[in-house]
Amino acid sequence: MEKSNSGFSEAGLRRLREVLARHVESKRIPGLVALVSRGEETHVEAIGTMRRDGGAPMRRDTIFRMASTTKPVAVAAAMVLLDECRLRLDDPIDRWLPELADRRVLKRADGPLEDTVPARRPITLRDLLTSTFGLGLDTTAMGSPMMSAFFEQGVYGTEWMLPAPEPDEWMRRLGTLPLMYQPGERWLYNVGDDVLGVLVARVAGQSFETFLRERIFDPLGMKDTGFHVPADKIDRLPPLYAPDPQTGEFIVADEVEGGHHSRPPAFQSGGGGLDSTVDDYHAYFRMLLNHGMHGTQRILSRPSVELMTTNRLTPEQLAAREAWARNVVHLSHGQGQHGGWGFGMAVRTYRGDFAPIGQFGWDGGAGTTTYADPSNQLVGILLTQTGMSTPDSARAIHDFWTTLYQAIDD
Repeated sequence: MEKSNSGFSEAGLRRLREVLARHVESKRIPGLVALVSRGEETHVEAIGTMRRDGGAPMRRDTIFRMASTTKPVAVAAAMVLLDECRLRLDDPIDRWLPELADRRVLKRADGPLEDTVPARRPITLRDLLTSTFGLGLDTTAMGSPMMSAFFEQGVYGTEWMLPAPEPDEWMRRLGTLPLMYQPGERWLYNVGDDVLGVLVARVAGQSFETFLRERIFDPLGMKDTGFHVPADKIDRLPPLYAPDPQTGEFIVADEVEGGHHSRPPAFQSGGGGLDSTVDDYHAYFRMLLNHGMHGTQRILSRPSVELMTTNRLTPEQLAAREAWARNVVHLSHGQGQHGGWGFGMAVRTYRGDFAPIGQFGWDGGAGTTTYADPSNQLVGILLTQTGMSTPDSARAIHDFWTTLYQAIDD
């Protein structure tokens, strides 16, 4: 077999490009940028165009909406505070988030909002980091009183599930709602990641983005990562498309000029608000593979990285997460076989497909995926501008990972 200098076979890399190009040629995805690295070698593919009707080609420095792929990066801010003992895993967060003190808990998660019991204990940082603090987005119960209340109270907008009000007002609204489950009882998606951003800002005494920039982005050279795309870079952001599930027709879910990501948001969402590039995310995930080191600079402690990237859930909590994953279309078509959950990201605890145990990372509803694999010293990132309303970008993600693991050459 032909060898490259990177631990991938030349034939495998050609096959990877062919598989990705086929998804673009199908006209179901206008364009994509992929990065794969192993050890010190990096390989990038930019295929297709920024818009569905052609125009500017995809480039290595194209900026994408990371959606839920934000989670594994944003959680690092809390880990910095943990490393500095400004936060502790099992301390209650009431001091910083009084809106979440003295919680009431629904007797039944799908029951009426007034039918509650007292919380058995306060919410801790660990509960937020593991998404088990008692509130979350349950896609299997969107018609329940609680899910309806999220939108009626303006906690989440219907557009891409991002918080709309500024953080203090968002916390006030969240504090009017009971918990769905007792703290620590059940894994629930997304809300804990947004609460973490507010917690970090209050503890640090500066905005969530400023803290991330000073402690994570700037030290790693992540110069194109933030919660919006500034005017001098806006030409590098493609529109976000959400194809019609029935017809496949491309619908613009978020335009470039005047779109959601063209201006600073009122709420900097740790659950899904970042914009970034393949190289910026590569720097971050390579740091995690290096146990918190970036060159000679330590970004996170080794124990923090180990906490983030190994399973933190009990069997009971894992059962709820697996049930949720079976109901999410982009996970069932893309990277659905995980087994575990660390802090802000999935962790593979069993061999469900080509990826080995220990791989960690996450996917995003805007057609993004990024994972690292310690056993192969591998990082893979695939970014598209096509949302998950149809399974097309999810299938591209699945094929990307399958082909990437076939390309490994030892």
